[in-house]
Amino acid sequence: MSYTTEQIRNIAIIGHGGTGKTTLLEHILFQGGMISKPETVDSGKTVSDYGDDEIARKISVRSSLTHVNTDDCKINLLDAPGAGDFVGEAILAIRAAETALLVIDGKSGVQIETVKLWRLLERHQKPRMVFVTRLDEERANYAAVLADIKEKFKVTPVPITIPMGEGPSFKGVIDVLNNKAYLRPSSHDQKEQTGEVPAEFADAVKSARGQLFEAAAEGSDELMEKYLIEGELTQEDTLAGLQNALAAGKIVPAFAGSGLANSGTSAFIDFVAHSAPSPLLRAPEKAQDQEGNQVEITIDPAKPASAFVFKTQIDQFSGRLCYIKVMTGTILPDMDMIIASDTPHKERIGKLYTMQGKKLEDIPALPAGDIGILAKIATLKTNDTLSQFDKPFSYSPLHLPSPVHMLAISAVNKKEEDKLSELLYKAAEEDLTFSVHYNPETKETVIAGMGEQQITMILDKIKAQSKIAAETRIPRVAYRETITKKATAEYTHKKQTGGHGQYGRVVFEIEPLERGKGYEFENRIFGGAVSKGYMPGIEKGIHQAMEAGVLAGYPVVDVKTAIIDGKEHPVDSSEMAFKIAARGAFREAMKQANPVLLEPIMNLSVFVEEKYLGDVMSDLSGRRGKISGQNPIGGGIVQIDAQVPQAELLRYAIDLRSMTSGTGSFEIEFSHYAPISGKIAEDVIKAAQAFKTQEAEEE
Repeated sequence: MSYTTEQIRNIAIIGHGGTGKTTLLEHILFQGGMISKPETVDSGKTVSDYGDDEIARKISVRSSLTHVNTDDCKINLLDAPGAGDFVGEAILAIRAAETALLVIDGKSGVQIETVKLWRLLERHQKPRMVFVTRLDEERANYAAVLADIKEKFKVTPVPITIPMGEGPSFKGVIDVLNNKAYLRPSSHDQKEQTGEVPAEFADAVKSARGQLFEAAAEGSDELMEKYLIEGELTQEDTLAGLQNALAAGKIVPAFAGSGLANSGTSAFIDFVAHSAPSPLLRAPEKAQDQEGNQVEITIDPAKPASAFVFKTQIDQFSGRLCYIKVMTGTILPDMDMIIASDTPHKERIGKLYTMQGKKLEDIPALPAGDIGILAKIATLKTNDTLSQFDKPFSYSPLHLPSPVHMLAISAVNKKEEDKLSELLYKAAEEDLTFSVHYNPETKETVIAGMGEQQITMILDKIKAQSKIAAETRIPRVAYRETITKKATAEYTHKKQTGGHGQYGRVVFEIEPLERGKGYEFENRIFGGAVSKGYMPGIEKGIHQAMEAGVLAGYPVVDVKTAIIDGKEHPVDSSEMAFKIAARGAFREAMKQANPVLLEPIMNLSVFVEEKYLGDVMSDLSGRRGKISGQNPIGGGIVQIDAQVPQAELLRYAIDLRSMTSGTGSFEIEFSHYAPISGKIAEDVIKAAQAFKTQEAEEE
C-alpha cells in the first residue's frame, strides 16, 4: 500500500534508560498487526534490539527503524537508546522525526536523561508527547508523573488516555478523545479489547475531556473563538485542533499504559494516525546552496526529489545501509541523483527499502516526508544530501556533541595495527559521536566517545568480528611551549668537507606573542647582509625548530621571530646552510627567553542533580578548575560551568559517574592554552623525557 506525504507520521521514541521503550515499541507493533507475537527484552528476540551486543547486555545501543501501517497512515517509529553514552542515536532520530514520544517510568517519573532529552527537544523545537508506562507496577502514579512534568518543565500535559486503576488494580486505560475503554489483556501476547467506560471513571473522563477541548482550541484562533462561544468542539474540530497545536509545540499530549501488559497501545496508534503532525506541518529545513547562502526548504512532494542521510549502518550481511529522510519530491528505484558531499557527484541509487528492525523490506517509492534506506552506495555517508534540483544544495548537518572520553589504543599484536585502524574508522563512520585520529605529537592513536560503555561495546564488537584484541590507556596530553620575554641569539653553521662547504650565520630576536596568535616572522636586515633568496630556508629552519621546544620537546607557539643580522659566503652559503643556522639560532634564543610549558584548558559544562552539587564542585576545585557559574536548568538539574586543564579530565567520564551514581554527564570543548610551572611542569618534563627514552629503546 502506498501513502501520501499527508498520511505519513514519523515518531522518535526516546527516554531515560530502562523506562521500557523497547517493550512498549514491541507491543505497538503487535497491536498494530506488524508482528504475530510480542517478545521481551530478556528473550533477545525483540524487533528493535537485534544486535548481538544489545541482546547480550539487554540494552538499546543504536536507533532502529520500524513501522506500523494502518488504513489511514504509515507510522515510522525510530526507537533510540536511553543511555547517555548513545545520545547521538537519539539526536539523529529526533532529526528525522516530526514528533518525539518521551517514555517516562510511572514509578520514577522525570529522571536526569528525561531532563536532558527535553532540553534537546526544545533546542530542536520538536513537538513532543509523553507515554507514562509501567502503571501496572507497585508505586506507579500517573497523576504524580504528570505533576512532576508540570513542575519541572513548566508545561501542563494533556491526558489523551487515563488509567483505570494503578499498580495491582490496573485494569487498562480510557481513551478520553474517543470516550472508550481499552481493557487490559489477560496476558502480554493478547491484544487490547474495547469496552464501555466504567461509571466510576465518568467524572475523571469529563474533566480530562475539558482539558482536551482547551488544548484543541490552541490549534487556531477560529477554534479558540468557537470553543469560548460553544463550550466544546466537534470530534473533527478536536482532532484538527490537537494536530495543529501539537505541531506548533503548544501542547504535550500524555498517554497512560504498560508496555509489558500491552495496555495503552491502541489509543496511542489511533491518536498518532489522526492527530500527530504529518511532515507537511514540519518546520522548514535549513540548507546551504552552492554559493554558501543559507536557504530554507519545506517538505513538498511537488518539488524535485531531495533527501538527507541521517544515519549510516554497516551491516555484516547487507553491507552499507544509509537511512534517509526524503524532504521533497518522490524517490524511485534506479533514480540518478546528485550527492552533495565533500566531492559532489552523480549516483544511481538502486532499490529502496524500509526496515522492520533488522529485516529489509522492498518498497516501490519514497515520497516526501518518508523515511527509508539505500543500500550499498559506497560514496554515501551520514550528513550527505541527495538531490535532483538543477542547483544542488546541502541540508544542514547533524549537530552532535563532542566526544568526552578519550583513550589511546593499540593492537596487542602489532602486526594487526592497520586492520584495527580500519575497523575503528568504520565504527566512527557509523557513530559520529565516536572518533579516531592519530596524534603525531604524542605518537598515539586516540579514540574518543561519549563514555566508557560506548567505547567498550565498540571494541568488544571489533574483537568479536575480527578476533583483534586491543589495549587501551590514558592518552598523553598535547602540551605546548612558549616564551615569556624578548631575547636575542646568533648561530653560525660552518662545515668544510672538501669542495663546497656550508656556511650561514643568522642573528635572531624573538619575543612572545599574544596567546593564540601562533607565529610571525619579520626580515629586518638592511643592506643585503643575507640575500632574500635565503629567507625561505631561514623560515623552514624556524618551523623545524618550533616543532620541538627546548623544555620537553613539545611544539612552540605564540612566538614572533625577526632576523636582524647575518652573514653569507659567496661560495659556501646555501639555503640548507641557512636553514640549519636558523634552527640553531631559534633554539638558542628560546633558551634565553624564559621558556614555559602550556597546557590545554577545556570549557567544561557538568549536568548534575542538586544533591550532588557540592561534591562535584569540590572535586572540580581539586582538579585545578575555575568555576565560572552554576545555573538550574529545570528538573532538579544544575549546570556547572568551569575551565579545567585537560590533564585533569582524562578519567572524568568515569569519575563523574562514580560521584553521581551514574546520573551526571558533561560536555567539553577546547578553550585555550595556559602556562604551567612548579612541580606540575617538572612532572610533565620528566614524563616527556621518559617517553623519549622509551622510544629510543624500542627503535
